[in-house]
Amino acid sequence: MSAMQPQMRLTLAAPRGFCAGVDRAIQIVERALAKFGAPVYVRHEIVHNRHVVERLERLGAVFVEELSECPDDRPVVFSAHGVPKSVPAEAAARNLLYVDATCPLVSKVHVEAQRHFEAGKEIVLIGHAGHPEVVGTLGQLPDGAIALIETVEDAAAYQPEDPSRLAFVTQTTLSVDDTAAIVAELQRRFPQIAAPHKEDICYATTNRQAAVKAMAVDCDAVLVIGSPTSSNSRRLVEVALRAGAKQAWLVDDESGVDWSALQGVRSVGITAGASAPEELVEGLIEAFRKRFDLEVEELRVTDEDVVFKLPRILNEDAA
Repeated sequence: MSAMQPQMRLTLAAPRGFCAGVDRAIQIVERALAKFGAPVYVRHEIVHNRHVVERLERLGAVFVEELSECPDDRPVVFSAHGVPKSVPAEAAARNLLYVDATCPLVSKVHVEAQRHFEAGKEIVLIGHAGHPEVVGTLGQLPDGAIALIETVEDAAAYQPEDPSRLAFVTQTTLSVDDTAAIVAELQRRFPQIAAPHKEDICYATTNRQAAVKAMAVDCDAVLVIGSPTSSNSRRLVEVALRAGAKQAWLVDDESGVDWSALQGVRSVGITAGASAPEELVEGLIEAFRKRFDLEVEELRVTDEDVVFKLPRILNEDAA
């Protein structure tokens, strides 16, 4: 290492990277391949990360957007984001062997929405239109049973049929602060609105945003490793900028870094979205090491010990 290299302080946010739901979803595809052999079909990207998807493709996973693309004689896995009820119904009608990798924390939101519906409530879903998780949650109930709200402005304009019979649920990967502002507006207008028993935004999204907030204050720039399709990764970029980072970028891996933009920068924060493998963080650190005299520290805001069980069908002794 040359003494001529400029100095750089790297701060690693912790927790970062894989959450328990992503870890479980990837294991489900790996176990299905081990148990049933290749190919195993996966409806939608199992998680929103190109590196993860490409590795599973090399092992024999075939990613499709719709069940109609799956043959009758091969297993199919549903992605971690959850699916509309029509999808398992179609799979059952075709006698497909299917494994549902929906994150248990997304399933919790589905159950809440169903409970509110059965209680005769009007339901508001706070989330991003078109995101697979939102499509899946909307698809738990009949068309029109859930109203989608994306912004504070939407919340201010929303007109329920009966303000006294309202409930809200949220997408699990939203910005904690943005969502709090939308919820505050709904609660201001509709004081009786029923809230989730426990926050819908998942522990991993909350923890990763808290770590970035703590880190970004002292960083000239923040790099978030994650795919452009990853909602929780894109939120981390926004959180970093709001928390005081002068610049923040989303990169797929070290090849996405614009090194010229880091000229004169002496402190960089690094984190990874909940679907980004830790090896990408290690690769990025090595790329910095080649260019800078590096000092690396970790800023940890909490420890995570959440583990989700795998579906019974994938246990070795299951028939």
